[in-house]
Amino acid sequence: MTQSHDFLDRAPSLADTLAHKLRQEIAAGRMRPGERLPTEQQISERYGVSRPTVREAIGRLKHDGLVVTRQGAGAFIAEPGALAVFRLDVEDFTNRDEIRNIVELLMAVEATATELAAQRRGEEDLAAIQAQLDAMQAAIDRGEPGVDEDMAFHRAIVDATGNPFFRDLSDFLDRRVRHFIRTARANTARMGGLTQAVQAEHQAIFDMIAKADPAGARRAAETHLRNAAERLSLYFAK
Repeated sequence: MTQSHDFLDRAPSLADTLAHKLRQEIAAGRMRPGERLPTEQQISERYGVSRPTVREAIGRLKHDGLVVTRQGAGAFIAEPGALAVFRLDVEDFTNRDEIRNIVELLMAVEATATELAAQRRGEEDLAAIQAQLDAMQAAIDRGEPGVDEDMAFHRAIVDATGNPFFRDLSDFLDRRVRHFIRTARANTARMGGLTQAVQAEHQAIFDMIAKADPAGARRAAETHLRNAAERLSLYFAK
């Protein structure tokens, strides 16, 4: 890796930004499997960050399985196939292509989970979903966006699948992208007077689950996600 300077902007999370830069270097083949990572000092000088920031960024790469350390020898680029951690790095939520890609992923997960919930839910599951639907309406009546209640509603649906892997993946997506998307959507709904339209979509999802109609539940979830993408686009167009 050459020693040209490529200083980073002073963002709130320099370690995350640096880790992303290094991932790009690895993905582009500029740092190859088995190759020793530059020293902390070299990386620090190239990107204009402190050595503790470099250590933190390298720690992220180790956690992702992209880098391995060898006692007394330093850090090395991991061999192909060593990656054991799934990552989802969304660089620009204002980009329509990025939004489409994310919505396609959410649709694959959430629509399928909703379909399975309609097949498998018990009365306790249905009561839990209904409780979160009512909580969202109560939040709306108080003039609140109800984002937390929205997330709890979808989590109750995922719980109704009885599949722990759906729960794990849903938790991951909540942390990485879904909370941002729903917050943006909630802001758009509040500003555009669309809150009850969003709630009507949730009601349609609940109705299909209550009727034990898997195909109808999937369609309702897909419609909700497509509309959420449109609301997100409206939010960024303001």
